[in-house]
Amino acid sequence: MLSKHSITSLALFAALSASSVTKAQYAADALRYSEINQTGTARFQALGGNHASIGGDASSIFGNPAGLGFYSRSEIAFSPAVTALNSSTRYITGSGTDSKANFNVAHASMVFTSQPGFQRKWKRSSLGISFSRQQSFQGIYNFSSRNDKSAYLDKVIEDANNQKLTVSQLETDFESNVSNGGPIAYSLPAAYYQMYLINPTSASGPPYNPLDRNSAVDQFGSYDATGANTQWNVAYAGNYNDKLYIGGSVGFSRIRYEYDRLFEDRYVSSPELIAVQQGENLKVTGNGINLAFGLIYKINPLVQLGGSLTSPTFTAIRETFNQNVSAQYVDNLVTGSEGTLITPDYTNLAVAPNDFEYRLASPWRGSVGATFFVNDNGFITGTVDYVGYGGMRVRTNFLNSADNADFKANTNAEIGDTYKSVANFRLGGEYRVNRLRARLGIAYLSDPYRSGIDDIDRSKMLFSAGLGVRTGRFFADLTGTYTSYKSAFTPYTLSDVEEYSSAEITTKPVNVVLTAGFFF
Repeated sequence: MLSKHSITSLALFAALSASSVTKAQYAADALRYSEINQTGTARFQALGGNHASIGGDASSIFGNPAGLGFYSRSEIAFSPAVTALNSSTRYITGSGTDSKANFNVAHASMVFTSQPGFQRKWKRSSLGISFSRQQSFQGIYNFSSRNDKSAYLDKVIEDANNQKLTVSQLETDFESNVSNGGPIAYSLPAAYYQMYLINPTSASGPPYNPLDRNSAVDQFGSYDATGANTQWNVAYAGNYNDKLYIGGSVGFSRIRYEYDRLFEDRYVSSPELIAVQQGENLKVTGNGINLAFGLIYKINPLVQLGGSLTSPTFTAIRETFNQNVSAQYVDNLVTGSEGTLITPDYTNLAVAPNDFEYRLASPWRGSVGATFFVNDNGFITGTVDYVGYGGMRVRTNFLNSADNADFKANTNAEIGDTYKSVANFRLGGEYRVNRLRARLGIAYLSDPYRSGIDDIDRSKMLFSAGLGVRTGRFFADLTGTYTSYKSAFTPYTLSDVEEYSSAEITTKPVNVVLTAGFFF
């Protein structure tokens, strides 16, 4: 609900939308909601996520839908999973570790197969319906270190001075009256100003000085995220003369993502401050739609080739961002505007929630692959995926027409400057002994960034292995996948790049999936 401060807040948001930090933020969000690592049933995950040229598995419903054409009977399958996350961090001179586990449903599906037409070249067709967990947004890490160069307070000072915010603006961006929802700030600098953390040096306000600019700080940060991108798919495929398999699907995606982030500066021997904490919460929801088309051609009984093309997922996203600031003062007193020690009116303030809506078009995806059978003893399959990350696009109608155009142009330019199209490689194999199956897989997912950021290689390696059993009426598969990748988080930025640092994060998830199903 908009308050009397809405005009001020929206104007500030529009100003921030033009900043490099916010452009990078929404460019990073576009990547977050577009990356897909390894999904589907335990069988296909054990094969490294190879969907391009192999069929007869319910993962084909959202992968290469042509694979449904291999079905000769109907089935129902369900895939529960457990994911264990382990993270380690390096920040300035410090390090940290963290972990958590999550139970989820990786996949559920039903496939209905028609009776074969022996007198026709179109042998049979299949209809598949599936639920799949396309992305996991689970995440956790913490970091800490002493910093004798800067504090988060310096970032707020730079923002206030760069925007030339006056005292009048900061006062207007604050509501103290409880009956009007107060106390609440309508901008981050306004909260810091009301808590005497930033102070004016002129009658109008700028330039502002921090309450303490000289003391070193012990910094601590934490992040805990939940959520997933799940998708319902409906696919249909046909089998032409047991040689050519053709299929298509439509997918309906649902994004749910939430994180809590905390950053604390604990001051060392400061005459004024003990600590300042900055808290954030982001809640994101979204719904989207995509289309996929695929072909598989059987050259001979031992070799088949396949390919699929998936459209961008067109997603409408809504988010709510909350912030709060708290501070602890030496002796619970602070130096006031007249230089005397006073009791601060506020030691904890919330910043008004910031709602925003925008639309995202994820990248085009294409896959080509080949499968080689070793008689009835198994097969080896490989896939190359193309993902056009540089072609992601965002737009909004949430602001006025000029700011909508600026958001679209600036953020899409940031996406094009930051990300590139990539090729991902997957290889897997299955060995069969009577009813038993053994599988191995490996996948290399290329770094989507045009150039290294913080000298970090963001490519990912996935190693998977699994076992399965298949009878005339029942099947079960168990798979474990180990992943390792690096990322980074920068708590704040300053004009002088030597004055701030980023935390390097190494994440090593282990995902275990069990798929059980029945034929009917």
